[in-house]
Amino acid sequence: MIFLVRSNLQKLIIGLAFLSSLISVINMLFVGSHVQKEALIKNSLEIHENYAMKLADGANSFLQNAQSELSYAADQIGKNWTNTHFQKLELQRLLQQNKNFNSLLVFDPTGKVAVTSENIIELTSQTLQSPGIQASLQTKAPLITAPYKSALNNLIIMISQPIFNYKRDYLGFIAAGIYLKENESLNKILGEHYHKDDSSTYVVDKNKHFLYHPDEKMLGEISKNTFLDGFFELGRGQKVFKNDDETEMLGGFAVIPTANWLIVSQRPVKGALRIHDGLMLTVLFKSLPVTLFLLLIIWGFAWLISNPLRQLAREAKNMKQTATVQRVQKINTWYFEANELKKAFLTGLQSVHKQVGQLKIDTRTDVLTGLNNRRALEFTLAKLTQEKTPFGLLVLDIDHFKKVNDTYGHLAGDAALKELASVLLNNVRAEDFCARLGGEEFVILLPNCPLEEARIFAKRLSLTISQHPFTTIGHLTVSCGIAAWPLHSHNTQELFRRADEMLYVAKQNGRNQVHVAS
Repeated sequence: MIFLVRSNLQKLIIGLAFLSSLISVINMLFVGSHVQKEALIKNSLEIHENYAMKLADGANSFLQNAQSELSYAADQIGKNWTNTHFQKLELQRLLQQNKNFNSLLVFDPTGKVAVTSENIIELTSQTLQSPGIQASLQTKAPLITAPYKSALNNLIIMISQPIFNYKRDYLGFIAAGIYLKENESLNKILGEHYHKDDSSTYVVDKNKHFLYHPDEKMLGEISKNTFLDGFFELGRGQKVFKNDDETEMLGGFAVIPTANWLIVSQRPVKGALRIHDGLMLTVLFKSLPVTLFLLLIIWGFAWLISNPLRQLAREAKNMKQTATVQRVQKINTWYFEANELKKAFLTGLQSVHKQVGQLKIDTRTDVLTGLNNRRALEFTLAKLTQEKTPFGLLVLDIDHFKKVNDTYGHLAGDAALKELASVLLNNVRAEDFCARLGGEEFVILLPNCPLEEARIFAKRLSLTISQHPFTTIGHLTVSCGIAAWPLHSHNTQELFRRADEMLYVAKQNGRNQVHVAS
């Protein structure tokens, strides 16, 4: 306290200003750090989910093509079952045509090898008892087996197709072996990771056997992670989890429907947040010039504040003089200067709040389209339900959008999504809310809009979209499901389920339709 009594006002103001600025910068860094961490984690989860889905689509196409080629070969062999020479030529043709198959065999109904490709000719006439062979004989249907050790001690998965004659009598089956450790095509589809960081992928079957793993020693082993069962049930998604060695991971996952395999794309949380430290240093360095400039202004205001008080102290010695009253009256501008100092501090705080506010806006906006994202949607739903404002819920999905991406490329698809977002914004009211949930799915909230008006609006919007000439790709159509709160449900999750059901009905009935929950 003695220090405070002996300090002059100018030093106290400068000290207080420095302390306030320091607290503001620390608060800015703390809040910014929290917001950026959440944004980085969310973005990383979305990236890995999308990447897992992309790999699942590629692997699914790979397996479907393999099954299709085997089906054709099985049909040809069935027509020429007694011609062993023809069967050998057919296997040779298939092995040359499809480099993804490592071996090919034809089995009779007892599991005996009738014909093989040339690279495994030593198996001819042998009766094999491997799990894949027995499963194919029992099902007499197309099959993709779990991984197992073959008769030649290779870790393989087997794709098989039954063989029938023209009378539909079961003759046996044709099997293609894919060696997990040697098949370049499958490893490239599942293992080529485009993220140049510490991300990784692995693939397991329904029994959690590793079909692909960055560590080749893990192939065929069983994962100990219990959460994989839940991944299979969900089909696709994203999650923060711990892997086998207890490392916390950010992961996305997707199921390959043809084989019921699970692809997991993951990255350590520490790796995803490593960039965060660099971002914080950038924010700190960029804020320093503004902070130093504000301190310089505050020093000037401190002198202006202390100077009138020094004049008052000087005039206090001259209280007896008649002219002192007039001189003191001239010093009464002190309050105006104090107000100016307050504005200077407010200017600095507004600058910090603006930066933090922008970070919050970025976390609630869809990067591609500029529409609101899922977080903003959840906030708006909570606000509407809390204020008991009735609203209509429209869930829109672009029809055949995958075909657009496959035909014109993802850049054209992204451009179409942006253009559709613009069409939506141009056709809604100022109080309406538009959001992109992800992919080609959009949501519109219509506050204080009766169900019938929501239906009319959706029909008009659907027509507008179908008539709009989209750049490069021409025309698009959308399917729409509608539900209303609180008419159909007070629970927003249940409300979304009702709207999704109506969207599904619209899709099933031919698309480019609007269906309203009853």
